[in-house]
Amino acid sequence: MARPKVSVIVPSYNHERFLPQRLDSILRQTYRDFELIILDDASTDRSPQVLEELLRNEDRRHPRIQLLLAQRNSQSVFKQWNRGIALARGEYIWIAESDDYADPRFLETLVKVLEEHPDIGLVKCRSITVDENSRPIPGVGEHPVTRDWSHDFILPGAEDCRLQLTHGTSIANASAVLFRRQLYLDAGWADPSYRMCADWLQWARMMLRADFAYVSTPLNYYRWHQDTVRKKCLGNVIQDLEELKVRAWLLARLSISGPAARQIYERAVQRWVFHSLSLRRVENSRTYDLQLLGLLRRLDRWWAGRIAKYVVYTLVGKCLSAARRTWAAGRRGPQEPTPVPVPPVAEVLLAAPGRRRSS
Repeated sequence: MARPKVSVIVPSYNHERFLPQRLDSILRQTYRDFELIILDDASTDRSPQVLEELLRNEDRRHPRIQLLLAQRNSQSVFKQWNRGIALARGEYIWIAESDDYADPRFLETLVKVLEEHPDIGLVKCRSITVDENSRPIPGVGEHPVTRDWSHDFILPGAEDCRLQLTHGTSIANASAVLFRRQLYLDAGWADPSYRMCADWLQWARMMLRADFAYVSTPLNYYRWHQDTVRKKCLGNVIQDLEELKVRAWLLARLSISGPAARQIYERAVQRWVFHSLSLRRVENSRTYDLQLLGLLRRLDRWWAGRIAKYVVYTLVGKCLSAARRTWAAGRRGPQEPTPVPVPPVAEVLLAAPGRRRSS
């Protein structure tokens, strides 16, 4: 059998509700020279049965379909990425996440970009963010919102990586991207030790080796729902630690101005102080706090001053908020005051690598 031009990889886990729309949007592509590799990561819902039912008749119409059902969960979607690409035979790769769906012209449009521009290693299309019922979510645009996504463009990958240092990753959703398999292999396999940002690190590795293109036509539908991993982790210390690690990796490979670096450090310190003083902390967050602090100390010579500034700002803000609540309660009449405990940031600072507790 001839090698396909495109390998479509669908990592699947507990998305039985969305699988019919996902697979239908792949099998209805106007571009037909592709294979389909579906990797179910030991789903605990009916995903395996749903997949088998959906594909029962498709095998005859599209013989290049593989369905692989894992017996044990891998604990990482990025392991599934690596497994799918190891199995893939196509020149181009589309990682079509199982809860998203696509316009029928997705492959036709993005394959043409890669075919016409050999220096482009990966191309992304515009996405429309939808809810669990496939309704567009108003006011949500391309990420990061601080960049102009209104027109098609081609950028040297290194230039885009410099923008990512201050704006964040250019690719928030793998389903919107088509890339060259060899570029992925040359950049190195995705790092599954990252829970949130292995995709950002992988895209950055690839962009430092090739140009990056954007198609402003909306051809991908990015689903944002309660079970989305990124939504569950958004804004917590795990994401902030991993984002800083990716930025540190980029800083070591790119020349940037002092103000841009200071902006990165200021944001990281601000987020670290927020997590350290937060009453609602994620599991094992103290370990992540210490890792983030250790990374800040290695990157930024002024880390202690920045932390002191934001601790003061944060505590003053909490005190002002408490005073306003007390004043408002006084106007409503006498009530029993409710103390608001503040976790001591000093404990985390003293436990940081390279510091000793005084006896």
